[in-house]
Amino acid sequence: FAKHLLTRLDLQNIGVEAPDKGDHFDPDAGMVRLSQDKYAASSLTAIVVAAHEVGHALQFAQGYRPLLWRQRWISVASMAQQLGNALIVGIPVITVISRAPSAGLIMLLAGLASFGSAALVHIVTLPVELDASFKRALPILKAGYLSERDIPAAHSILQAAAFTYVAASLASLLNLWRWLRVLRR
Repeated sequence: FAKHLLTRLDLQNIGVEAPDKGDHFDPDAGMVRLSQDKYAASSLTAIVVAAHEVGHALQFAQGYRPLLWRQRWISVASMAQQLGNALIVGIPVITVISRAPSAGLIMLLAGLASFGSAALVHIVTLPVELDASFKRALPILKAGYLSERDIPAAHSILQAAAFTYVAASLASLLNLWRWLRVLRR
C-alpha cells in the first residue's frame, strides 16, 4: 500500500522496506520503513500506519519546515545526550581530580542541558506527527481508500499514535524536571 501511495503521489524516489526496527520514515535514506507486521498486511492498522509514514515522505518532498527542524535537532540532541550522559557519569571523577566543586556543577548543568535538548526534540516532533497523520494521511485515506465506516477507526489509530508522542514529550520533560529537582537538593 505504501508503494502504491508513493507512486500515486509522484514520490518514486522514496523506497519502502521492512526492517527489524519499528515504523518510520528515514529522510536521509529516502525510505518508508514498515515493521514486518505492517509491511505486507492488509489490516486497517497496517494501511493507516503506511499512510502516516507516506505522509512524512510527502512532508519531506514538500520541504515541510518542522520536519526539517526535527531532523536537525535529532542529530544535535543525540550528540548532546551522549555528551550529557558522559558528563553526568564523569562529575564525581572531575570534581575529585580538580578539587573544585564548581567544575562538577558546570558539568551537571551541561548534562541537564543535554536532557533539555531531548525534550525539545519531542516537543518539535509532536506537530510533525500530527501533520503527517491528520493533514496528510487521513485526507489520503478518505479519498477513496477507506469506507466511511472505517474512517472513525482510522482516526482513532492515528490519534493513539499521536498520543505516544505526547507521552514521550511528557516523559522527557518529567526526566528534565527530575534532574532539576536533584540539582536543587
